[in-house]
Amino acid sequence: MSILKKILEVRWHGRGGQGAWTASELLARAAIYEGKFIQSFPEFGPERMGAPVTAFTRISTEPIHIHCAVYNPDVVVVLDPTLLKTVSVAEGLNDEGTIIINSKENPAEMRKTLNTEKGKVWTVPATEIAINILGMSITNTAMLGAVARVTKMVSLESLEKVIKERFRLNVAEKNFAVIKEAYERVKSE
Repeated sequence: MSILKKILEVRWHGRGGQGAWTASELLARAAIYEGKFIQSFPEFGPERMGAPVTAFTRISTEPIHIHCAVYNPDVVVVLDPTLLKTVSVAEGLNDEGTIIINSKENPAEMRKTLNTEKGKVWTVPATEIAINILGMSITNTAMLGAVARVTKMVSLESLEKVIKERFRLNVAEKNFAVIKEAYERVKSE
């Protein structure tokens, strides 16, 4: 069952250079393949590599008429768990929302770190998956696989199409392998 409602709003937290906006855009493009309406955009200024950045994705079954940041997300995605010490990632999350964190920790431990009772917490060892398959710690496609599994917003087939369009074949195949492994390994409380 999909958690897609009239408009589903996702807020991505990462650091400059980690691909939060790219993941947001890939998710949105996959939704287009499924006939949905989308928005995807970043929020950053003159930040340097490694500075906290935020990206947003809206997916809807109807045209989207709002044009602002996502203040009350249904889904929060955290690419870099070190952000939990400095950024209030759960801010604005609705009570039934979802938080997906790149972490080897179990979701109950991550809830304690978040210091919130809101939403359901999921974790996926995205860094480990990325290093094992890509040979580097770029976690955005792993987090994309986790988002697909948790929310059922888009299918793996749609993600595969988008990945093959975005990257050259050998890079696309590795990134899709990352997506599939994260899809299988994400876990909840």
